[in-house]
Amino acid sequence: MTLPTIRTGVITLAMSVVLGASPDWVCGQTVGRQAPATHSSPVPEWQTAAGGKLEFEVASVRPSPGRFTKTNFDWEEGAPYPPNGGYFSANATLLNYIGFAYKLDDYTPEQDKLTLEGQPKWLDSQYFVIQARAAGNPTRDQMRLMMQSLLAERCKLAVHFESREMQVLALTLIEPRKTGPKLRPHSEGPPCDSQGTPSDQSSSARKAGVFLHPCGHFYIDKTPDHLRRLSARNVTIEGFASGLDVVARLDHPVVDQTGLSGNFDFTIEWEPVVNAPPRADADDQSDLALLPFDKALKDQLGLKLVKRRAPVQFLVIDHLEKPSEN
Repeated sequence: MTLPTIRTGVITLAMSVVLGASPDWVCGQTVGRQAPATHSSPVPEWQTAAGGKLEFEVASVRPSPGRFTKTNFDWEEGAPYPPNGGYFSANATLLNYIGFAYKLDDYTPEQDKLTLEGQPKWLDSQYFVIQARAAGNPTRDQMRLMMQSLLAERCKLAVHFESREMQVLALTLIEPRKTGPKLRPHSEGPPCDSQGTPSDQSSSARKAGVFLHPCGHFYIDKTPDHLRRLSARNVTIEGFASGLDVVARLDHPVVDQTGLSGNFDFTIEWEPVVNAPPRADADDQSDLALLPFDKALKDQLGLKLVKRRAPVQFLVIDHLEKPSEN
């Protein structure tokens, strides 16, 4: 689910309203599809790693006449995430909050459409200010789990994931068992306790083209010569593939079919294409045309994208109640 956030910076917002000082909002007006109480979906790995069920200590939910303009930290995976003292503040739609809570920021329009099937228009048009506080300095993924709990408590949100076969971009190796010069096993690069900037990297990091960002996160920025750069350390190829459709503005979800296991360091730089021609009419088994991103993917990482059909997961909203005043 593509959220209107900024990937390369952090939006700051002072907590101008004391939590609990404004009227809180509960839920009414039941909508959505009702699922059996016994229905469950496999728990994504990121949720388990973040600690399972978590809750805010206090939260306020209020209607807003405005548009999505305010978050006190960037919701996108890979964007900078400085310590925030456990504060959460945003002005967004319930669909935005659901997208944040379930980490759907890499959804394609096709997946968005499936999630919105049968849902009312207000889900993606009515805005709400949510301000909340948690103990300590939770991670972004832990904040997601807290938002899941808040939506379940205040709006009785129930969801599950389903798979549907659709056209995808399969990420594959150009040559079996061979990667490109800027895609290296993490064990061959600097350890995760090494951090810094491009100007003070170790020689091994410069040789591999890997920037010393903290491990486990994806970072996207621009180079001095206006190329777009995506880099990460100690990440899986599956994780790399999952967000490529948004990062590179591709027209289908990307699935990992490289067969590569383990964790990797990488950096890829490419020239963004403005108003690129549509690629949806390519043959299912053909390679994509060599647009700048595709060429960078091949030359730098030893990977290519091939159109195929494969099962893709999407979120189904089983039950949701619209927030209403006490």
